[in-house]
Amino acid sequence: MAFPESFIKELVERSDIAEVVSAYVRLNKRSGSNLFGLCPFHSEKTPSFSVSPDKQIYHCFGCGKGGSVVNFIMEIENLSYPDAVRFLARRAGIPVPEEERDVNFSRRERMLSLNRDAARFFYGQLKTPGGAAARQYIEKRGISPAMVTRFGLGCAPDSWDSLVSAMLKKGYTRAELLDAGLARASKKGGNGIYDTFRNRLMFPVIDIRGSVIGFSGRILDDGEPKYLNSPETLVFSKSHNLFAMNLAKKSKKGYIILSEGNIDVVSLHQAGFDCAVASLGTSLTPEQARLISRYTGELVLAYDGDQAGQRASQRAITLLQRLDIRVRVLRMTGAKDPDEFLKKFGPDAFENLLRRSEGHVEYRLADLAAKNDLKTDTGKVAFLKDAAGLIAGLPSAVEREVYARKTAEMAKVSGDAVSAEAERIRKRLVSQARKKRESESTRPARLLQPAARELRFENSRSAAAEKGVLRLLYYEPALFTEKRRFAQDDFSSPLLAKLFAELYGGVARGEQPSLAILSERFSQDEISVLTEIISAPVELSNSEQALGDYIEIIREEKLAMQHKRNSDAAELMKFAQSKLQRKGGYRG
Repeated sequence: MAFPESFIKELVERSDIAEVVSAYVRLNKRSGSNLFGLCPFHSEKTPSFSVSPDKQIYHCFGCGKGGSVVNFIMEIENLSYPDAVRFLARRAGIPVPEEERDVNFSRRERMLSLNRDAARFFYGQLKTPGGAAARQYIEKRGISPAMVTRFGLGCAPDSWDSLVSAMLKKGYTRAELLDAGLARASKKGGNGIYDTFRNRLMFPVIDIRGSVIGFSGRILDDGEPKYLNSPETLVFSKSHNLFAMNLAKKSKKGYIILSEGNIDVVSLHQAGFDCAVASLGTSLTPEQARLISRYTGELVLAYDGDQAGQRASQRAITLLQRLDIRVRVLRMTGAKDPDEFLKKFGPDAFENLLRRSEGHVEYRLADLAAKNDLKTDTGKVAFLKDAAGLIAGLPSAVEREVYARKTAEMAKVSGDAVSAEAERIRKRLVSQARKKRESESTRPARLLQPAARELRFENSRSAAAEKGVLRLLYYEPALFTEKRRFAQDDFSSPLLAKLFAELYGGVARGEQPSLAILSERFSQDEISVLTEIISAPVELSNSEQALGDYIEIIREEKLAMQHKRNSDAAELMKFAQSKLQRKGGYRG
């Protein structure tokens, strides 16, 4: 393995999973010794993400993901196994043993280094003659020198290959520049490459750890596109990151302001609202929403007031609601975006705007009212139908009562009528959800299956027993002796057989089973299956008898499967023979 086993064990001991996970997930609900929170890997309203301090594992009962502290960092930070180990080692202050660095680690480190040097190059260009247009634009937009420094703003010169030439002189290769999205290959062929970003005001995109992972460039003339972002790379994903999140996460405001543009964010920070962030040229994604949920339980939407901004607000509200984030919405009048509003009316007016911001329900009710003519019976009915559906989905009875009254006032009808319609819809929704749960609970074979489709079990009864064997092997390895003559060949599931062989081999060598160590040799989906197995309750007082029962079931099912295959083969032979006889081609 790349790292000594003793090092991995020490790393896990000094990286308590509850402490590590708490930096990303709010864990505040206890069930026995376990902690619960909203899963950071899928959208949910009810906490199904479990952390076991005793077992030092995590497991989500919703999406099925699970593993050790190493697996968690691999998933949440999108890192390889070696990189996740190094990440935790830095956190714990443990020196990493010398080992051969894997290819991806080397590529990742080089790309981050290249991005950092590119950001320094762009920043330095602001002070050169070639940075005149960028300096004029900065002055025109009223951006202070302090904000230029705070955000590391820079200039991509209006030239063919200024950045390429500078980075090649620093020792970076053409391939590295292309991989990082900082250069493009010449269409004329050959080895020619040129700068991706030219004649643009440059905004470095910095992740929550302070690494420059990409860039966003604003054109300085009338060219297109207006904004150009780095492409997807080994270190950069638009859907997983937010501009200025590295700064906003330190804010003491208690909420985050989500705007559409980089300039809006810079202007808001300059005006004292240091909690502002922006998505990178896309609508809010589930991954970005989960990133926000790590740092706050309240968000203010400050999107543009046009139709596109309203649609984006509706999508964002839906995503954020699923994560139990309180959402408020700004309605800016007299300005199209936060930057223009601040320039026209100042920070105090924006602060007042924040205080008067609407909750997302008020915003959506107002939006529904604007879409329907409440002066006509037809418009009023359409509004009340949509509003009742919105109210029915609210979790609190108090909220439903308050907004039912508000809706009634808007449409000038009886509050009781709105409440009754909302409750009728809610009963239907609750009934549908109950039927779905009952349907799921009556399908144990399906529930037994792993979340990943490629890891499905063919024989559910045998798989259940095989899981029991693995659970006992993990917690009571002394039960397994050569006298049992039990091998992985008896397993019906290739995955469970593979896990058994790995665990059993380690036990035979006198090793204690460890998810963190196994994670180097198994995929995340495979480790999630093993985590689900070992996270289930285990009764060790009668483990000898339990193991015997499991083995008996596995062997019964193996014989049954062999008998079925033999019967199927015999039936196939009979069919073939009868077909030949009908054609007169079979002579016995």
